[in-house]
Parts: sequence; structure tokens; C-alpha cells
Amino acid sequence: MNYKYIGKTGLRVTDICLGTMTFGTTTSKEEAFKIMDKAYDSGINFLDTAEIYPVPPTSDLGGLTESIVGEWLKTKPRDSVILATKVAGAASGWFVPPTRHGLTAIDSFHIKRAIEGSLKRLQTDYVDLYQMHWPDTVVPIEESLKAFDELVKEGKVRYIGTSNDSAYGLTKANETSKYNNLARFESIQNNFSLLNPRFLDELSTVCKKEQISLLPYSPIAGGVLSGKYNSGFYPEGARFSIYMANKNKRVQAMANRFVNDKTIEATARYLDLAKKYNINPVTLAVAWSKQHDFVASTIIGARKLEQLDASLEALNISLNNEILEEIQKIQKEILYPMG
Repeated sequence: MNYKYIGKTGLRVTDICLGTMTFGTTTSKEEAFKIMDKAYDSGINFLDTAEIYPVPPTSDLGGLTESIVGEWLKTKPRDSVILATKVAGAASGWFVPPTRHGLTAIDSFHIKRAIEGSLKRLQTDYVDLYQMHWPDTVVPIEESLKAFDELVKEGKVRYIGTSNDSAYGLTKANETSKYNNLARFESIQNNFSLLNPRFLDELSTVCKKEQISLLPYSPIAGGVLSGKYNSGFYPEGARFSIYMANKNKRVQAMANRFVNDKTIEATARYLDLAKKYNINPVTLAVAWSKQHDFVASTIIGARKLEQLDASLEALNISLNNEILEEIQKIQKEILYPMG
């Protein structure tokens, strides 16, 4: 088992983290317990959740995932699990979350309301890593960081991080923390995969220079890199099959971002590459993600227990230079499949 530290923290995590966003909807509580047990028994010590989970987020189901994780957490020694969760991003952002009646902000009030709710549902008195789910375009980052810093001082949160942020946003927050002597974002959780390598453009430099860790989510591009969408149709019950049937235009747009002509073409190339080297395509995708030096832990997910195996196989795999060069060639020939 390989361990890495998140940022400049004392959080020593396995290089694979278990994501939980489907727990409570497409994954039942019983199945979720099996998935968490298997990950834990395999040595995984890091779990990630959020107050708006499960996805797609709804007002009646928000917080259910945390409740399931909290119930499971009571069956394990608390200090054996590094637990991360998130405060819902601002309603001024990329979509209006149903949390707190769609009035969310990354201000002192909402941050403190959110952590109290999360601690109660998770049945714990502290969270190891507390993350801003996405930035606030209205509230100054100084106010947000002061509120997070108070949670650290109170012992409710050990460290803080951001998510779905930009190079400017991360740098601005980091410098604000330095200037005001506040707890800083030790991690950033962004989408990063073979189909979406944009993090390499600028954000990776910020992370390496400032010793901030990336916690990549969706390393298999929402299941697209498994090849399930490369048969010319949307498989029944698959995530983006469900999203395409959703009446919400934002949800449909997300499906189109992940499943389009360029992602299908690139995936076909990766499927051939995986076959050439006798590696499961899911294992290949997860291994590629976790192998970057600025990555502390790659967040995997599974709706069903059997889906976990291929991702866990990446724990003991290191891709050689020959494979990495072939991946770079594909990425140069098919630029940014997800836009």
C-alpha cells in the first residue's frame, strides 16, 4: 500500500480514495456498506463525501449519503479513517444547489451551518478534510477563509481544501491565507482524467510550487473510459443514460460533455491501448491519474460492489514510460475531448 501526505498536512492517505456520491440513490445503503467494507479491508483509509450527495442533488435526498457513511463509520475505529466532506458551493456558481433552499453561499453563516449538519449526519465530532465544493463569485475569499479557519481552531475540522476551482482561485486563496495568517487550502478536488487532462495546463504548476495536492475525481470519466458507451448506444441504467433522460438541462449538458464524438473516439484508442498491454481499461485510467507527482489520492467510485475491483487493481500498478508516451500521443492527437 502506498501512502502520500495531502499538501503540508499530517493527513497520510492511501493513493486511492473511495468516493460516495451515489450512495442512497443508484447505490442502496446495503450495497454501500459492502463497497465501503471492501475498500477498507483492501487497505483504503480515505473516504470522500459531501453535504449535497447523493447526485443528482435534490432537496429531499441531500445529506443522505453522509448519513449512510456516518452509520458505517460507527463500525470502524474513527482514527483509522481519513474522512473528507464538503460544504455546498454558492448559489452564484455554476448551478443553484437545493441545499438550504437554494440560498447557499461560502460565507460564515453557511459554512458553520453546513459543518454542524455534516458532523451530525456523519456521527463524528471532527472532519479530517473540509472542502469548499465550488467557489463563491460574490463573497470575498477573506470571509470564507476566516470562517474555515475558525472551524480548524475549534477542532471541528483538521484541514481545509477547495474543489472545482481555477488556477487564479487557488492562487488567490493561498496568498490570502498567507497574508492573513489563516488556515490554507491544502488540497484541490477537480475533474481530471485521460479524457480531461486540463489540470496539467496551469493548476498542476500551482500545486507543485505551493505544495498543494490534487485529489482528482472522475478518473474514469464517469464510467466512459470503461468503454460502456462505445457500442453505439446508451446502456440501460448507466449514469449518463439516466442523465440524458433527466429534464434538467444542466444535467443533460453534463452528459453531453462526458459522452460525445471526441470522448468516444479517444476512449476507443485507450481501449486498444489497454488491450495491447493486457490491462483493464478502468485500471489503466486510475493508474494514470494516481501516478502524477502532484496527486495525493485519486477518488474512485462504484455503484455496485463488483465495479470496485478494476479500480482497486490500480493500487499496485505503475505505468511504464512506453505506456505513458502512447497516452501522451493520444492526448496530442485528440485534444481535450471533454472541452
